[in-house]
Amino acid sequence: MNLQGKRICVFGSGKSGIGAASLLVKKGALPLIYDGNDKLDPQEVLAKMEDPGKTTVVLGDLPEEILDTLDLVVMSPGVPTDLPIVKKMRERQIPIWGEVELAYQTGEGMVMAITGTNGKTTTTALLGAIMGDFHPESFVVGNIGIPYTDVVLDQTEDSVTVAEISSFQLETIDTFHPKVSAITNISEDHLNRHHTMEEYIRVKELIASNQTADDYCILNYEDDVLRPFGETIIPKVIYFSSLRPLDKGIYLDEGKIVYKDEQGSIEVTKTSDLKLLGLHNYENVMTAVAMAYCAGVPMDSIRKTIQNFAGVEHRIEYVTEKKGVAYYNDSKGTNPDAAIKGIQAMNRPTLLIGGGYDKASEYKDWINAFDGKVRYLVLIGQTREKIADTAISCGFPKEHILFCEDLQEAVAICASKANPGDAVLLSPACASWGQFDNFEQRGDKFKEFVHNL
Repeated sequence: MNLQGKRICVFGSGKSGIGAASLLVKKGALPLIYDGNDKLDPQEVLAKMEDPGKTTVVLGDLPEEILDTLDLVVMSPGVPTDLPIVKKMRERQIPIWGEVELAYQTGEGMVMAITGTNGKTTTTALLGAIMGDFHPESFVVGNIGIPYTDVVLDQTEDSVTVAEISSFQLETIDTFHPKVSAITNISEDHLNRHHTMEEYIRVKELIASNQTADDYCILNYEDDVLRPFGETIIPKVIYFSSLRPLDKGIYLDEGKIVYKDEQGSIEVTKTSDLKLLGLHNYENVMTAVAMAYCAGVPMDSIRKTIQNFAGVEHRIEYVTEKKGVAYYNDSKGTNPDAAIKGIQAMNRPTLLIGGGYDKASEYKDWINAFDGKVRYLVLIGQTREKIADTAISCGFPKEHILFCEDLQEAVAICASKANPGDAVLLSPACASWGQFDNFEQRGDKFKEFVHNL
């Protein structure tokens, strides 16, 4: 569609909506930003635009007469597609795109796209690093935090765009066609939006719907939904497995990641040479490796990047090594379930920093997941007594529980108690409020204190 002079409704005034409206202005369209929240200030919405002069804002109810003037609607991913106003748009046969579809139709170059219930962000960040190290013109966009529309005007036919795509974004694609796609896994999520598991699965699988036999789709062999899905689609399927060797694909085998195709087997890396830890992260690595290899990146280049990649910030993020002790920042472990993954990822004796704001969580499952790895439990914040009591009731030795007044003291105590070969892990199992504004600030402070040791 030629967007010049077209009247286009951007539905939603958040980050994606502003990104879409800004792109439309630059493409010569006449965007109207619509948001059902009539408490917003139109001038504050317009102030987020680089060039607000050709944009109007409508809040609350969208008048019927405006609907009759629209050439296109661009939906922000946070807006449900089953709203009555969207039904009215469909009845008028107004084309409805998402922000991803708009970016794809106006952008250039090769697209590599990742979806899945878990692991998307780490996989996207790692693939972005691989492509960026090898390809001079790479972009990392989408649900990872950078609107796809923000980079469109910088793309050329030689560009590579790595996109993290959520189910909300996949609902509104039309021609979106990645050269290489991946679905990391599928488990129950977002049923308040998609209503049934069947619909959630259907939407996730749309990522491969426009791919051809010249394209690739990377799928989790151990996922009961994705393994049979791979037998039904048009693109070439590359499976990955963390549980068994595959006749063809990429898999984990006795501490090594191996890629196997018609030409033979390639040892990609030993897991001990990765800074990323944990089985879930090895699956993320396999996904990114397979995608990059299918896109033509040499394995030597891939290997170098994945061995240097320290992870997504605040998610079991490798910080540094001091006196033989490795420090990891898992500040995003803001609840016990998330923190369980943090301790499960550790492959050496660990001094664990926990505690923070009390969200009325229970900590028994987290303590039981220590599995003999935790040498010292170093506690801060208002939950420290509650966690200590739970740990003692679970059999954790009382003499190995230490209370500190703040995070800086906790880092110092861990440094004094740690032996070469140990790890120090910040994985609090609690929110950061009280001592910090958010988990990002807590993680940044942890890294600062570690580097200052």
